[in-house]
Amino acid sequence: MPVYLPQEKKDEIFTEYGGSAQNTGSTEGQIALFTFRIKALSDHLREHPKDHSSRKALLSLVGSRGKMLNYLKRKDLEGYRSLIAKLGIRK
Repeated sequence: MPVYLPQEKKDEIFTEYGGSAQNTGSTEGQIALFTFRIKALSDHLREHPKDHSSRKALLSLVGSRGKMLNYLKRKDLEGYRSLIAKLGIRK
C-alpha cells in the first residue's frame, strides 16, 4: 500500500477525471483521488484487520468523499451521475 502516491499517478487521475493535471481543485478529480486511496486502504485492511489507524483514515476519507459527492450532486447532477458511473462507487 503506497503511503503517498507518485506524482505521475496523481497527474494521471486528475487528467482523466479533472480535465488536466494542473486542475487539482476540481471536485471530480478530488473524488477520483479519494476513491483510489479508499480502494488502496481497503485492500490493506483486508490483509491487516487490526490496523486501527488505517481504519480511522479510511473512515475519514469515506466521509470526505461523501461530502464532496453531495456537493457535486447539488451543483451538477449530470456530472455526478457520470462520475459515479465511471468510478463504479454507487449503484
